[in-house]
Amino acid sequence: MAKNLSEQNQSTPSGGELYAKRIPIYPRSVKGKFRTFKSSMLALAFLVFYLLPWVPWDRGAGLPGQAVVFDLTAKTFYIFSLPVDIQNIFWLAGILAIFAFSLFFVTALFGRVFCGYFCFQTLWTDAFIMIEGWVQGNRNVRKRLHEGPWTGEKVTKIGLTWLLWLVVAFWTGFTFTSYWMPAPELIKVVFIGEAPFAAYGTIAFITAATFISAGFSREQVCTYMCPYARFQGVMFDRDTLVVTYDEARGEREKGRAKPTKGLRDRDERIKEGYGDCIDCDLCVQVCPAGIDIREGINYKCITCGLCIDACHNMMTSLKFPTGLIRYDSENGLEGKKTNYFSPRNIGYGIVIIIVASILGWSVMHRDVAHYIVESSRKPATILSDGRLQNTYEVKFNNLTLDPQQLHVEVENEGYELAMQFNDIVLKPGERVALNAGVRKAKDIAYSPDVTFILTVTDPATGDVIDIQKMKAIFLNK
Repeated sequence: MAKNLSEQNQSTPSGGELYAKRIPIYPRSVKGKFRTFKSSMLALAFLVFYLLPWVPWDRGAGLPGQAVVFDLTAKTFYIFSLPVDIQNIFWLAGILAIFAFSLFFVTALFGRVFCGYFCFQTLWTDAFIMIEGWVQGNRNVRKRLHEGPWTGEKVTKIGLTWLLWLVVAFWTGFTFTSYWMPAPELIKVVFIGEAPFAAYGTIAFITAATFISAGFSREQVCTYMCPYARFQGVMFDRDTLVVTYDEARGEREKGRAKPTKGLRDRDERIKEGYGDCIDCDLCVQVCPAGIDIREGINYKCITCGLCIDACHNMMTSLKFPTGLIRYDSENGLEGKKTNYFSPRNIGYGIVIIIVASILGWSVMHRDVAHYIVESSRKPATILSDGRLQNTYEVKFNNLTLDPQQLHVEVENEGYELAMQFNDIVLKPGERVALNAGVRKAKDIAYSPDVTFILTVTDPATGDVIDIQKMKAIFLNK
């Protein structure tokens, strides 16, 4: 008997080969609740990704008018009304920690559902397979087309498929780049050769990566390139929900059998010792990874649930009980209770809550400005009237989306501030570095440091927004 697709994909290369040749996979379309959920996630992800750069967001004059944009020139990320300055880069560590522990938490509970429904590779591969189906036809038609000789029909259909893939891949690259350069500006210059080289390079790279990964590499990205498929096993336990095949019910004493005469009724199959699986291979045909879930848990499985839909539809048509292939745990298959509240899962949940709370508190209580006062390289000088002068550089960064007025003064009694530019108004997100001199009268006792008082006010109302005291070294000579 010839090997089925799953067996071919799981075969190892011969001694003279360095790698196993990829066996093309032509997934069959299927209807069901998991396919519906998968399509819904695809539509939601694409709507958010492709449309978000075009959502206008008024931040005032001189600031990006795009809802989400990462302005590298200004060293600021704008996420709706939240400006994230380089000083708040530690927020990124919190976000990454939340994503990592959420991934561990979900994997421990539900297996690789992230891979099956939310991963970028899965989403774009799914979209490319849909395009392939719209142009070339169903699974059997696509298979015959690709295995047949090169005819005018084959060239036309495959050429049109690749063209549509390239359009989607290019727009993916353009959209990704528009998160770093406002989309309305980028689209004006990218097609006339006036965009920055970095923009063209980014678009070209993302276009090529999307076209190759989603169009040709597909499941091999998950199998050979993504490390998550390899280390996921250490996060599974007997209570983790995975896509499973109920072997005891599907095989029984004599194994699988086609629904031939005398084996169409379930009671007859049970009497004869045959399992409920009719060996239709639909679970293999719909699998985007080309595996046979009936052979046991496979590291290539992305837990998308399409085989569950295929089996459910077949069991329903035969009037057999559903659930032959289902989400279940190892304990569940053995008739035991699945424990979702293991110490590990509780620990993951606690860590997520703690990190999210700290991050939320930090965002809610973020600084309105960033201040630095540092001594200049110019040495202390004695003025003509005998006063001692030290020079400083006052750096101020407005971290809000509103204008701010900065007033600088010195707290030390008998010390005088000499500053040409004071009470200046800074635009939203503006940075400024000001020179300041501090002079000590001859009859004032020397102090090794001087305290600056920086007061930030609303230039429109005069309300005090923030007051900071900062010390700096005062040299005697």
